Amino acid sequence: MKANKVLDVNGLACPMPIVKTKKAMNEIETGQVLKVRATDKGAKNDLAAWTKSSGHELLDFKEENGVFIFWIKKG
Repeated sequence: MKANKVLDVNGLACPMPIVKTKKAMNEIETGQVLKVRATDKGAKNDLAAWTKSSGHELLDFKEENGVFIFWIKKG
């Protein structure tokens, strides 16, 4: 899946993945896609909940070798 911006928050613990994702979302246009790579196990639930409550859309999610990858479309 194509992303307009990639954010790598590997190694960061809660709440930093959300804080940095929010900042990155402010830097892209509505309809664009942010790809987030995180290693914090809590990021899966946190980012899914934040995306929904912020009016964005979680397009896809997968895990590869302990890295959680999210594709979030800005609402």
